[in-house]
Amino acid sequence: MGWLIRVVGALLLPALLWPPGALPQPEITLLERRGLTGAELGAAGAFTHRLHLTVVNVEGSGWTRERAIEALRETAAILGQCEISIAGAEWLTLSAPPGYLDFSTPAARELARRYPVARPAIYLVRDTRSRPAFDAEAIGRGNSRTRPEIADTVWITAATRDAGIVLAHELAHVLMDSGEHSDEPGNLMGDQTAAGRKALSAVQCERLRETGSGNGLLRR
Repeated sequence: MGWLIRVVGALLLPALLWPPGALPQPEITLLERRGLTGAELGAAGAFTHRLHLTVVNVEGSGWTRERAIEALRETAAILGQCEISIAGAEWLTLSAPPGYLDFSTPAARELARRYPVARPAIYLVRDTRSRPAFDAEAIGRGNSRTRPEIADTVWITAATRDAGIVLAHELAHVLMDSGEHSDEPGNLMGDQTAAGRKALSAVQCERLRETGSGNGLLRR
């Protein structure tokens, strides 16, 4: 019996020596890093402002790089009407524990804290645990005061339809730092995204450029 107690004690001792809350966590590791050029993302024509994105794909999310690039190309075309170009992006694929596959504020904060990336950032996730559930969520400066780790990010699920339009809509929320919606017919910023809603008004474009530049998310 004595040896059993000694063995159990030896196994427990390392864990007891860790400070509270400091037990080792499963690793988050980088599997792939790749630069995406503006040409790959559909940049063309004359623009006054440049947007560079970080795209984080959590392995097992159900997203592929090809689908994400297709969505980004449509997003680029939509933002182009405001003279904003997606000049490039950094593509990262992360291996992470299953708890990070679905969006929730606690999981998102922890992932962003444990593996920080340049902003604005798009996170490609499998699903959401938020209720009510949304296919995508935008976190700007104004709605991140209690969760600063995920400011200037968009989280989009694999089930999202019209992903390019949804991504443009959510990025516009981040760049304008506003949750406002529009009831103008065909406007991108309606409270529900739809295939035919891609337009941005001159006022919206001005706010995108001014606020996005002021927050360091757009460059001239």
